[in-house]
Amino acid sequence: MKLSLALAKLLALALLTGLIAACSSGPTKVESDLGLKGAPDWVNEGTSILNNKDGRLFHGVGSAAPVGDMSLQKSVADDRARAEVARVLSSYMDVVTSDYMAAAKSGGAGVTDESVSRQIKNLTKVNLAGARIIGSWRDPKSNIIYSVAELDMKQVKDTVSGVQDMNTDLKRYIETQADNIFDRVAKENK
Repeated sequence: MKLSLALAKLLALALLTGLIAACSSGPTKVESDLGLKGAPDWVNEGTSILNNKDGRLFHGVGSAAPVGDMSLQKSVADDRARAEVARVLSSYMDVVTSDYMAAAKSGGAGVTDESVSRQIKNLTKVNLAGARIIGSWRDPKSNIIYSVAELDMKQVKDTVSGVQDMNTDLKRYIETQADNIFDRVAKENK
């Protein structure tokens, strides 16, 4: 009995080790096109940073499986879409922060990472209030609801210009460099 228990544990450990090795080998490939027939392009493309004729836009796509109450399901999909906008905007603002800190330090400015990070986080929270749901779609096969939220870069810049207690150099940097950084990040994410 003890021998078979020990053998079972050894076999389980070997399987776990093999599974971990299989999962960790090679880079993870993520398919960005869901390939849902009849779905709007934004569903298949997913969360993105767009620079097109409509402007510089942060798009977040969220989904929710059926929960029995369609309005609750729609609300969950909307909230997840807004959360995706928050994630993308936060990543964008991390780039802004890094670029600003590099520029400020090379210019000899006495700025602290903590102060700039706090101001950027507050700015991100204020901007998220402006993210709006611009579309929804229900997959007729699975009944999953997809929502897309949008935040325009113009709104981000308008919010920055309206903030009174922001470091003036940071504010000026965002006002002058935000579009260039956006274009660079959008190009990198294609």
